Amino acid sequence: MAACDHETVPGETTAIGDDAITVASFDFPESRVLAEIYAQALEGRGFRVERALGIGPRELVEPALQRGLVELVPEYAGSALTFIGGSASSDGDVTHHQLVSALGSRGLTALSPAPAQDRNAFAVLATTAEDLGIRTLSDLVPHAGEIAFGGPTECEQRDLCLRGLEGAYGLRFKEFVPLDAGGPLTIQALLGGTIGVGLLFTSDPAIDGGDLVELVDDRGLQPAENVTPVVLQSTLERFGSRFADAVNSVSALLRTSDLRQMNAALAAGRSPFAVARAWLLARGFAVSPG
Repeated sequence: MAACDHETVPGETTAIGDDAITVASFDFPESRVLAEIYAQALEGRGFRVERALGIGPRELVEPALQRGLVELVPEYAGSALTFIGGSASSDGDVTHHQLVSALGSRGLTALSPAPAQDRNAFAVLATTAEDLGIRTLSDLVPHAGEIAFGGPTECEQRDLCLRGLEGAYGLRFKEFVPLDAGGPLTIQALLGGTIGVGLLFTSDPAIDGGDLVELVDDRGLQPAENVTPVVLQSTLERFGSRFADAVNSVSALLRTSDLRQMNAALAAGRSPFAVARAWLLARGFAVSPG
């Protein structure tokens, strides 16, 4: 592992067999702060931790985990299961059970999932929801023909986006406006009235701002995406129940609303390390000085 800016990047040297636990993340801010939360909680319990933050997409992280270059990754259950060839359900318990089964042959295991989820969310203005009396995606059906839908360019061909909305709900919008992936362009278009419905993510802090309403996915189009620590089985065996208990104690308290608050803090310029530390301290976890 080569150190760089408080992080490490996995090389060819395995992390197995040393006295440290190597915690990794994907290359986006929310994943980095989740990895920091688990890393700092483990350090607070007396474990030595190495970090491999911002490795890249799942195509890089999952092989690194299987090869023992890293040992713990905070995953998203549905996406993780789909990536390794499974079929994720909107039911969190079912998805977790299938993930555990699918990971076993790869020398990996999924610890307890958190209630927190980061999955696709379809949002409208709060005033639109009130005026049209809509609460669910099904409620949107009679109004869709008069409303523009906004999302990333690839949304038109994605089963979890526009194609899925048409198939599962029969939703056919007035037009599709290509924007960004749940980012500022989509939020601006919603608030400005350019679109009536936009694709966001459930962990987006804009959903808590009061101007937007997330429509309920009442037909279960979106798979469960509970934050779920995936660990190397040999690491779990080496460090035992004390390690699993430390990780699971974090997951038990992590909510989607926490993800929104942490993402807001990251957007305001706070570091993943500081955001993670504040979350842990607010919930009574012991953390190492730093």
